[in-house]
Parts: sequence; structure tokens; C-alpha cells
Amino acid sequence: MFEGVMTALITPFRDGAVDEDALRGLVERQIEAGVDGLVPCGSTGESATLSHDEHNHVVEITIEATAGRVPVVAGTGSNSTAEAISLTQHAKDAGASGALLLSPYYNKPTQEGIYEHYKAVAEETALPLVIYNIPGRTASNIAPETVGRLAKLQHIVGIKEASGDLDQMSHVVAACPDDFAVLSGDDSLTLPLMSVGGKGVISTSSNVAPAQMKELVRRFDAGDAAGARRLHHELIPLFDALFCETNPIPVKAACAALDWCEGEIRLPMTPITEPNLERLKVVLKDLGILQ
Repeated sequence: MFEGVMTALITPFRDGAVDEDALRGLVERQIEAGVDGLVPCGSTGESATLSHDEHNHVVEITIEATAGRVPVVAGTGSNSTAEAISLTQHAKDAGASGALLLSPYYNKPTQEGIYEHYKAVAEETALPLVIYNIPGRTASNIAPETVGRLAKLQHIVGIKEASGDLDQMSHVVAACPDDFAVLSGDDSLTLPLMSVGGKGVISTSSNVAPAQMKELVRRFDAGDAAGARRLHHELIPLFDALFCETNPIPVKAACAALDWCEGEIRLPMTPITEPNLERLKVVLKDLGILQ
């Protein structure tokens, strides 16, 4: 259901509030570049520091601006199952095509707890759900066996795998049916994951390089593995630069350098350091993204 390149959108701010005009502009650029879907309110969208009202509003703006041209998979995860259900139901009511839910953070649930969490959200909302495994932020890992169990449930249609472990990703692909979308949560592992059966990426880098990320996936899907590999190698400096500090610090700085939004970022995130900003600008210029 959800394949290809789906962009994990930043949330632009101006004077401490969500910048609606900048957000609409970002949506339009992404669609014009040919991405396959948009994911507001994920880690890249600073969801952890959005109020519930802001979170819901960003989802609503993205859906309205997209106007049905590509799927919107709203980030609706929480470490409270009841809260995750509420956020997911709102996304469904607002017209989202699906929801992305990270594994409950801080609580450190067991594998059974993780399974029951997603099962409850799926049963209560009946919205297509994409699991989000990112142990570096949640302090718990979703085991391939658990993903395989979840893939059998109605309404659970995919996973964003950001464990950084290609061996685990391979086991996830093997544990799930062919129509279950295993998507990379690490831009640099998009091509390696696709080579073992992955269906694409939920990408941070596509905020600034949507056409390039789309072309990488398109080439692989078209059977041009060598062409996809060349593009992957060309994009490695961008992947490195966009993750030289904690996401989304660099990608928000990149969007600001391109004059697409202000560089505002919310504490406890802090602005990018000057040396890393200069490094980022060099990479953007080398790729022809920044003039």
C-alpha cells in the first residue's frame, strides 16, 4: 500500500508557532518532485515538542495541502496506547491515508506489550498502520518475530525499520508476507534494504533531495541496479551531512539555507553548529541543490 519514497516532513516554525505557509510550500515542492507520500509529525517533524493541538493541526494542513494527490501517513505514535489511539483516530477523521506509529518509548514494553499496543490501535481505528522501529530513540527493539505476528493483523500494512541493522531488516522481510511494506528508516540503507526485499524509504533526505531519492528507488525498481548504486554513492555525502547532528537539526538547517523556511528549532534541540552548517552547504552545492 505504501511504497517508494515517502518524505518525513520537517515542521517549519516562525516566531515559535507552526509556519503554515512554509509547510504548504514544502508539501507542494515534494509533490512536484514526484514523491510517493508524505509523513508529517514524525521524528523529523519534531513531534515530541508539538502540543496535541499543533500536532493535529500540522496533520490537517498537510492533508489539505496535499489534496489527495499522494497518500499522507500521519505520525501518531505515543508511549500511551490510549493517546496513540486518539491521535490515530484524529488522523483518520482528518482524511489521512494511514498512520505511522513508533514503538512505545521510555516504558520499555515486552514484545507481547508491543504486539498488544499495535493490535489495540489497529482494532480501535481500522486505519492502515505502519509500525516504526527505532530502538535508538525508544530504548526497545521490535523483534522480527513480533513484526511477523503484527503483519498478520488486519490494518497493519508495513514497517519503517530504523534499527540500522541490515541483518534484522532481512529477517523482518522474511517474516512478513510479500504485500507487507518494509521501508527503510535510514536513508543510507535504502538501497541495501531494497536489495533484500524492502519496498522503499520514509526519508529525511528527501526534504531537500526528493527527486534524487525518488530516482534512486525508481532505478532499482526498473532493474537498473548499477544506476541505483551510482546514485546511492553520489548521495552518501548528503546522508552523512544530514545526520552529522541529531535529526532534524541538519535537515531543518538545510531547508533554511534554501530559504524554504526559518531555521527555528525547538528545545531541547539546538541550532546546528557553524562548522557543520558550512559542511552541509558545501554538500548541497556539490549536488546542485543550493546555488
